[in-house]
Amino acid sequence: MAEKQEDILKGREAPSFCLPDPGGKQVCLKDFLGKWVVLYFYPKDNTPGCTLEAMQFSAALEKFAELGAKVIGVSQDSPESHVKFIDRHDLTVLLLSDGSHDVHKAYNVWKPKTMFGKEFLGTVRSTFLIDPEGVIVEVWRKVSVKGHAEEVRQVLLEKSGMSK
Repeated sequence: MAEKQEDILKGREAPSFCLPDPGGKQVCLKDFLGKWVVLYFYPKDNTPGCTLEAMQFSAALEKFAELGAKVIGVSQDSPESHVKFIDRHDLTVLLLSDGSHDVHKAYNVWKPKTMFGKEFLGTVRSTFLIDPEGVIVEVWRKVSVKGHAEEVRQVLLEKSGMSK
């Protein structure tokens, strides 16, 4: 197993943002100060990996809430796309739209990717655990979806001091 490289954002204040939710209402990171935040970036609504990830976080939402954490998913999809995604899969996780990619860039998740020999800019699936003071305490890059929500919850348990 490759050694995990320390992430440049870990230990720093989380870049602030305000983004629209599926209803078009602006949601700001500062609204969650005093709570843990699981902020995850995913490539596209209604694709297999992104759907599985959103469903896993939705299924675990109550467990995260019990630990004082809010789970927020961000993609470049429009609020209208998020509405369809939520309705189609009965999602309960909060999804925000970053069509400008400004927040993606602030979190260093908007990167060159290659598919079928063509290079393009896209979202590198990543998750950030932000503590109640707004500091990034854990970073996952190039996330493998299966079991990821539970892995994040376990780290949150440890970091929050609620593990037994």
